[in-house]
Parts: sequence; structure tokens; C-alpha cells
Amino acid sequence: MQDDSPSIEKMDEDTQQMVATLVAPPKQNSQSLPEDMAFVQKGLSFLLFVGFIGLSIWAISGFTGGGITSGPSAMSVELHDEFDTLIQSDNVTLTGNGVTVCIVDTGINMNHIEFEGINLIGWKDFVSSIPDPYDDNGHGTMMAGILVAQQYFIGLAPDVDLLVAKALPADGTGSDATVAEAIDWCSNSNADVISLSLGGAPSGVPAFFGGSDSEESVGNALELGIVVVAAAGNDGESGDDNDVASPGIVENAICVGAVDTQGNIWEGSSVGDNNGRLIPPMLPRFDPNQKPELVAPGEQVPVIIPDGQWGYASGTSAATVYVSGAIALMFEAHPEWKPDGAQGGSESSVETIKEWIQASVKPKASQNGHDDYYGYGLLQVEALITAAGQD
Repeated sequence: MQDDSPSIEKMDEDTQQMVATLVAPPKQNSQSLPEDMAFVQKGLSFLLFVGFIGLSIWAISGFTGGGITSGPSAMSVELHDEFDTLIQSDNVTLTGNGVTVCIVDTGINMNHIEFEGINLIGWKDFVSSIPDPYDDNGHGTMMAGILVAQQYFIGLAPDVDLLVAKALPADGTGSDATVAEAIDWCSNSNADVISLSLGGAPSGVPAFFGGSDSEESVGNALELGIVVVAAAGNDGESGDDNDVASPGIVENAICVGAVDTQGNIWEGSSVGDNNGRLIPPMLPRFDPNQKPELVAPGEQVPVIIPDGQWGYASGTSAATVYVSGAIALMFEAHPEWKPDGAQGGSESSVETIKEWIQASVKPKASQNGHDDYYGYGLLQVEALITAAGQD
């Protein structure tokens, strides 16, 4: 597989920022690799991969004497705060306490000051069966930081009970079956939210006929009332973007596109095909399940990097974690809607949550109804929590 990741343009010399621009190779045919990951699917030769492969990274700052870091730049902290304001999370004092979120990715590197004090309650390595947490790629660490960072880039839901399933090895490649196994583990570990910053070519088989292994596992999780959030994909610039990534295509999964600090769509964010088609077969999608459902921060997002560093990343993977964190805050405020709550525990409860998302997001200027790039609108955390309280 050819690595088409772009080169890194140097930032301001005074700040020496690290940039990780995370994109997937463009589609070339129906079996190319269009999203964060593409799947091996029941007799089809799709390769599963994270769109954040081939990371080109510059260090901002590393560890200094005594294992103390100098921290990220003031500019990156300010950018982090701008994203919080954009999605209303700066108005919310909830922290995700009592909610369990499971991240399926490349793992987590716990040797970072931002992870001191996080509540990692479960770890499973589906690649090498190593008992202790690690991340030999870095992508999973970046995603976990958006959710639970404790020091500078305070995560959206830093007090959640965190589960991490490593389903992808160092090169970011893996199999659909492994990802499915990891999703099942999340479900069996009593996750309230499953965050999938990954995606691949749709199987071409409608979900009600089976779909891929990972799509089936997502469907099983949804039946338990678990909210599954997945990346829309990073092939918006490819020129022949047919649809959002799998397993985000599953009807009641929440599929997420990416925007910048101004709320403008990131040029790499994948488009949804909601009108239906014959090849590959797909029925039309209807509210509130048109894809993507919403957008969230995903361009030049401040992230943490293994080995005590900080940087930026662009992609719908980052946007996915923001939405996962928002759902965790909503569950903290309204625990009755968790899978083990009085109102939760079924796919119909997930459908209700999706209706709250549709009602609470902020559409772009002059948007009328669903937009194939922008979804129903931009994530608004406070409005989502309020919508849940009004039901």
C-alpha cells in the first residue's frame, strides 16, 4: 500500500508546534482504501487501516530534567479552548463521572503527564495479547487525550471510566474481524459509549443482510442501548467520495464529520450518500439517521503525543472522540438513559438520543435540513444535555 500522507509544513519558529495531518489515501476503485481504515469483508479483499497511518510528527516539547515536561505552547492551549467554546463544552461543569467509554484503536501510552490520574478500568490487546497498556502507533493515545487528558488539554470527559481495546498494530493495519472482536469486548465490558476513530470501505452488503463483522458487532452493541460513535472518514478530497466509512454507515450508529475552529467543514471530511443506490446496494436514509449525523472539531485539533509531547491532528477521528465525550456528559447528567438505566438498554433508547442530537446541533448558515457534509449541524454539548432533560 502506498503511503500518500502529505508532508508537514513547518510552523511558526517561535512556537515550534508539532503538526500531524492525518489523512487517508484517495479512492481509486471500489476496493481502494478510502477512510481511516478499510475492512477485510467476507470474501472481499479490503484492507483495514486507520486513516492516521504514516504520521509525520515534529516535537513541540519533550521531557526536561526530572521527568517534568515544559508543556504545550500557549497558542495550542488557546486553540484547545476555542474548540471548547465552539461546541459549548466550556459552559458545562460535568466531567463524565460514572460513565464508561470504550476506545477501539491502536492502544494507549500511559507514560504521559496528561494521563496521570485517569481511570483506566480495562485494557485488552487483540493484536499481541500484551497484558499492559501500550501504543506503538500513537493514534490511540491522541484520541484518548481528547477524551481524558488531565493537565493542559483538559479532556472533554476526563473522569470517565475508560476501557481501551487495541485492535490495530504499529502500522495501523488490521482486520475487520479483529475490530469486531474488540467492539464485542467493549459491549461485554459494560461500556456505555463505544468510540471508533476508524473506518473503511462499506461492505456493499446492507446491514439487515449481515454486513461486515464490525457492522454486525456495532449492531449488537446498539441493541443493548450502547451508543456507538464512528468516524465519517477522511476522503472528502478524493473526488469520488461515495459514502461515509463503515461501520459509521450502520443506521443507528452516530457518524461524525470534522470542522475547524470557525465551524467550517474540514476539506477532508467524507460526504454521506443518503439517496440510496443499486451498486453497491443501499436503501435511502431518513431522519435522524442520514449520514453523517453531525460534525465536531477535527481540523488542527490540539492533541497529546506519546513520549510526553503535544501537537495537532486533523481528521474525522478527532471529531469522533468529541462526540463520544459529549454523549458521556449527557449520560452523567441523565443516567437513566445509560444502557443499565430505567430508560436505556435498547436500540430505541439510542434512537431517542439521536433525535436529541438532531434537535440540539447548530446548522451552518442557511442550512435547511440535513447536509451531506455537515450532517444536521455542529455538536453543541450544553444544548444536547438540555434536550435530554426535556424529554
